[in-house]
Amino acid sequence: MRALIVGGGGREHALAWCLSQSPALEALYVAPGNPGTATLAENVPLDLPAIPGFCREHRIDLVIPGPEAPLVAGLADGLAAAGIPCCGPTAAAARLEGSKLFAKQICDEAGIPTAAWERFDDPHAALDFARRRGAPLVIKADGLAAGKGVTVAATIEEAEAAIRAAMLERAHGDAGRTILIEECLEGDEVSLFALCDGERAALLGAAQDHKRLLDGDRGPNTGGMGAISPPPHFPLEAQLAALDLFVRPALAALARAGTPFRGILFAGLMLTAAGPKLIEYNVRLGDPEAQTLLPRLGADLLPALAAAAAGTLAETALPLRDIATASVVIAARGYPVAPVRGGTIHLDRATLIPHTAIFHAGTTLTDGQLRAAGGRVLTVTGTGPTLAAARAAAYEAAAQIHYEDAIYRTDIGARALAHRAA
Repeated sequence: MRALIVGGGGREHALAWCLSQSPALEALYVAPGNPGTATLAENVPLDLPAIPGFCREHRIDLVIPGPEAPLVAGLADGLAAAGIPCCGPTAAAARLEGSKLFAKQICDEAGIPTAAWERFDDPHAALDFARRRGAPLVIKADGLAAGKGVTVAATIEEAEAAIRAAMLERAHGDAGRTILIEECLEGDEVSLFALCDGERAALLGAAQDHKRLLDGDRGPNTGGMGAISPPPHFPLEAQLAALDLFVRPALAALARAGTPFRGILFAGLMLTAAGPKLIEYNVRLGDPEAQTLLPRLGADLLPALAAAAAGTLAETALPLRDIATASVVIAARGYPVAPVRGGTIHLDRATLIPHTAIFHAGTTLTDGQLRAAGGRVLTVTGTGPTLAAARAAAYEAAAQIHYEDAIYRTDIGARALAHRAA
């Protein structure tokens, strides 16, 4: 098979690393890719409209989208019109992530457990509701906001600031014209992944992300500062049950609406005292969850992705190796507000640490020198027979990266280890 991965972050490097090991692979391209993907595939500088033509010219058998924005913009639709298989949803189905309101409507229609919510198009009505309801509250911009459109407000002042930022100051652009105000769920947050072909779903596994910038789950929300897999408090039987509760009903509702979902569906769940509830849907692999989950795969992913795109998926869960993984995101000083760019990065010593992989995200290669070019710069993933061993490997490698502007959390997986000990 000849495959094209769309995207240029850590998730796409992990996908390239995984697919490059497939015996079914003949050629692999990444658009636009990064210095990490360049060691495994051919990077190609393509904008969205150029992708179908490139695929025809290079006889691409399968397109694998990484980020959500191209899917919401209609990448899969354009490829379908050109007769090119894509393991990603149409723009209509991608509204599960592109619109928080649409996702909630699907939940209500399909009876999917989720947080109580209200929609607001008027900032003054939203402010009045928040004051009457009281904190804690969750404020969500309706549209895509690069992972920064959700505020968990512990105080009414934080809720008011989030509403004003989204609806009056337009901090998230048009994504904040409409907002949702939700009840604040309590419990452990986990990420469930399923490969879907429009009707059927196969379990890909689960991970636990660490969203806050600082140790102890403090500081602002980010795109993700690290992840672990498997979550020790979310065993396989619970994952399979969650597939029936959160994934298959959503697939059925989308199929009834004439917008079947093909690709990877990511259900963000809160394990509350009353049972699991949906926080949100994403329509692709997570980042850094991809870097954490894909090293555990015990099967060739490429044929499974092709089967999902073709509508011929078997519902058998993809086998996972009996190991644990821990991923630590190396970010740039100033992230997520104003990350410092341009700092030099030296990885030589880090690459010598066994049982680790380093995935590039915000990096660039200039005159042979690796430099920081984004907020989240690298992801270091450790593997081991236990979470403690995987964590130790990841942090040993992270400590060997010479990058003066580096910031990273030192407690990825610590809460899970404490949970297991308890």
